[in-house]
Amino acid sequence: MNSTSLPTTTAAILNQASTALDQASDLTHRGVDAVREGAKQVREKAHSLGDHTVSYIKDEPVKSVLIAAAAGATLMGLLSLIARGASRH
Repeated sequence: MNSTSLPTTTAAILNQASTALDQASDLTHRGVDAVREGAKQVREKAHSLGDHTVSYIKDEPVKSVLIAAAAGATLMGLLSLIARGASRH
């Protein structure tokens, strides 16, 4: 390797590194934007489901209470089984 090719090689390597850094930065920004958009969609869906739930409760209050009670009883039953299983070990 002669003395004039070393600066040229170094410049080429620096140029490639700069290009790679720019590409990585661009990918990072696109990833962050995608996560933000996904989070926005999840928030909108949760808000919509919350509105739907409130409407259902207003339309069917007795059924809503019975469903909540059944869900609570089921959850307590599962927790009780898990607690009993854990205490045996």
